Amino acid sequence: MIATELAARVATAMHHGATLAAPDQPKGINTEGVVSFFASNIAPILLAVLGVIFIGRASRGEISKVLTSSAIAIVGLAFIAGAATLFFVGDYLINLIFS
Repeated sequence: MIATELAARVATAMHHGATLAAPDQPKGINTEGVVSFFASNIAPILLAVLGVIFIGRASRGEISKVLTSSAIAIVGLAFIAGAATLFFVGDYLINLIFS
């Protein structure tokens, strides 16, 4: 009974033009997914670790080291933001030239 019901459903699906083949798989790496995963999961963890290190140093009285490390971290974030901006500016220029 199950076999006949399954055969009837397959015949109905084939009659309606449905295929049983798997959909085409992407052939590249989803870089947007990798970047969004890093930005949403890894970066906050790294920032939390830096915060714990800074708080630990500040509690021991090493305020100058904390301020220096904080300034270096802020400059690093500025460089990352600048690189992202250049990426979008470059994409705009390429679209402007080739369109």
